[in-house]
Amino acid sequence: MAESAFLVAVPEAEPVVGPLRSRYDASVQLGVPAHITILVPFMSPERITPTVRARIQAALGSVPAFAFSLSQVARFPATAYLAPDPAAPFIALTQALVRQFPEYPPFRGEHASIIPHLTVAHGDPDDAEAAAAELAARLQLIGPISGYCASVTLVENSSGLWKSMETFLLPR
Repeated sequence: MAESAFLVAVPEAEPVVGPLRSRYDASVQLGVPAHITILVPFMSPERITPTVRARIQAALGSVPAFAFSLSQVARFPATAYLAPDPAAPFIALTQALVRQFPEYPPFRGEHASIIPHLTVAHGDPDDAEAAAAELAARLQLIGPISGYCASVTLVENSSGLWKSMETFLLPR
């Protein structure tokens, strides 16, 4: 079934997390770059009309562009990730979209809170633990990864691979 999602690509993280993601995150094989998820799942791509796009831009336009850093390695049971600082603007982007499209809660409403994160390893607790240790060592050598969120990308998967549909700019 075709689906869509919103993400903030973090190309600044690729040199650090790319090799780990290639080993430990299957989404790399589906065309997903290093990113922080804003909202998944969203509606089927064929339902995203110009009117829906205008509603998306109106929602995302309520959050100004912002700088962030990635320096903290964290875990879910089978996932290792980098936590962005600050997290609040990422949460605000998710909440803005959910206010505009309440029928699409984050992760189908399966989680009580929104925890912005850049997944590095996903699926196996042992792999996540190994990836977290290696990632922490890399960050200790190079320091935090700095990023700037100036846009949110709507991606779709109707072919088995994730592809960009449209990028929505945030106000500066």
